[in-house]
Amino acid sequence: MPVISVVSPCYNEEENVEELYRQVRQVFADLPGYTYEHIFIDNASRDRTVEILKRLAAEDKQVKVIVNNRNYGHIRSPFHGLLQANGDAAVLLVSDLQDPPAMIRDFVAQWEAGYKIVLGVKTQSHETPAMFLVRKLYYEFISRLSEIELTKNNTGFGLYDKMVVDTLRGIDDPYPYFRGLISDIGFASAKIEYTQPVRKRGITKNNFYTLYDMAMLGITNHSKVPLRLATMIGFCMSAVSLLVAVGYFVAKLIAWNTFSMGMAPLIIGLFLFSSVQLFFIGIIGEYVGAIHTQVLKRPLVIEKERINFD
Repeated sequence: MPVISVVSPCYNEEENVEELYRQVRQVFADLPGYTYEHIFIDNASRDRTVEILKRLAAEDKQVKVIVNNRNYGHIRSPFHGLLQANGDAAVLLVSDLQDPPAMIRDFVAQWEAGYKIVLGVKTQSHETPAMFLVRKLYYEFISRLSEIELTKNNTGFGLYDKMVVDTLRGIDDPYPYFRGLISDIGFASAKIEYTQPVRKRGITKNNFYTLYDMAMLGITNHSKVPLRLATMIGFCMSAVSLLVAVGYFVAKLIAWNTFSMGMAPLIIGLFLFSSVQLFFIGIIGEYVGAIHTQVLKRPLVIEKERINFD
């Protein structure tokens, strides 16, 4: 029987993991001809998440648990979990129930139709309208900057054939931008639209820093536009500065006694150029930081414990 690996990253999700387990089990009860494994990879939760997962694993051998030594973040841990999948296909499904488990049936149907990748695409969301708008604008922005075609409004939620997972295993990237990798490797994909439900229990583990980290990772991994933009803006501002200087010089020659240079243009120009320089130094720093991460070649995660993998 074909095996589907369901991979669920979690961190402080004691209120959701058991309900997620039940919903996934019900999905496969309605999928005759398939068996599954449910891999939970816990990012060193500080609540009862690990305790609940261990109980579920003791009751059901289809539940497999990886507990990390520490919290390795929202980028490394899910990717490592996906690489541990041994099924004929793997489904990446977050633990907060904002990715509907029932969509696994639709994913499997498209996989049976021949697609190696099936992605869930959010067309609407019950989260706050402002946050959904910000996410949508970001996806639009990075799609325009990227050198490859990225799938908009996809968080990684989807099904990936074993061939895709094996390809990802061969990519030695210690800090991968998963959504970009999926587009970069070039397998034909199907898109299934859905409305993201609101989180019913617990609070989101994302904050400004994690969202900013993901945003900058997507830009630095898949676009050189900001670096080239810095060069072009530097050239243009140099030309404008030269023209303004010539204009001031001519005006002073024509009206030597009445034309006052003033301090305002000098101060405004100083702050403008300083701000532009600091902005693009920050952009260059992001690229240098990305290179530094790649050079260190640290492992994705260090596991503390594995359950039911034998």
